[in-house]
Amino acid sequence: MSSRFPPLTPPRRQSLWRAMPPAVFPPLLGLVGLGLAWRRVLYSVQLPEAPAELILGAVSLLFLFALAVYAAKAIRRPGAVTEDLRTLPGRAGLASLTGTVMLLAAVAGPYSGGLAAGLLWLGLALHAGQAVLALRALARTGWRVDPVWHLSFAGLILAAPGALALYLPGLALWLLGLSGVIALAIWGASLRQIRRERVPAPLRPLLAIHLAPACLFTMTTAGLGLGTLTLAFGALSAVIGLALLIEARWLTEAGYGPLWGAFTFPMAAAVSATATLGWSGLGTPALVLSVVMLVAASSTIPLIALRVLQAWARGDLARRTNASVA
Repeated sequence: MSSRFPPLTPPRRQSLWRAMPPAVFPPLLGLVGLGLAWRRVLYSVQLPEAPAELILGAVSLLFLFALAVYAAKAIRRPGAVTEDLRTLPGRAGLASLTGTVMLLAAVAGPYSGGLAAGLLWLGLALHAGQAVLALRALARTGWRVDPVWHLSFAGLILAAPGALALYLPGLALWLLGLSGVIALAIWGASLRQIRRERVPAPLRPLLAIHLAPACLFTMTTAGLGLGTLTLAFGALSAVIGLALLIEARWLTEAGYGPLWGAFTFPMAAAVSATATLGWSGLGTPALVLSVVMLVAASSTIPLIALRVLQAWARGDLARRTNASVA
């Protein structure tokens, strides 16, 4: 006698590329930033830069793999990109994706001017498109300011290191001015919100993003020879960084989560900014501090990235960040 009901079978697990979570990209941005921090610190202390180039080569390949997987998802169903932008982890991830493309221009600069220029303009175009789509998504979900706005809208400053490597000071200055105005507005709005409202524990790691623009402004102004602004942004970076360090226990109260990727790229940017201040006027104390910070970042950023990548491989990351499915 046959049953009227089909046999029960476990639900089919989505393939990793169809549910590729954008939350993979913030720690990858952090890894690329860490490689550039190694390059800057080794240059500052006059040591061979080969270890930095090995790191940059490895993490660049890892990013290109993740980018190819997400591109396959987007090609299969372009609407998945729009859906990802409606969530906080999705917006952070896609802004980190386009930001990493821009940052890779600085990675390629010493090797190929043509490749670096291509990555720079491609990254700027992708980031502009991401910003437009993010604005559309925010129009539907609400205009509440959050630290991810730095990535989505002030993230153009990630193209400045590549512009300086290509000897385009005019472009770097333009990026500094535009992203600086946006970042100042976001800092002001965020400060008012923090005073009025309590930040939920799982979202607190995102507050670390506030450090990244100040560090990138420090490096950009130093590259442009703007000494006074370099010291001013360096001081701002130090204030934000110390505040985050003092509140580290509060920031991590909820325990590890997929948003911990937000700790990685500000940490790497802080190392590079400190090394920049070392050869921009603060001398040996700043260089020594940058070495100490590099050791700390090198023992932290890869571990966070590894946990995020492992969660992606298990399928947990897509579920926990509400990633779209193609």
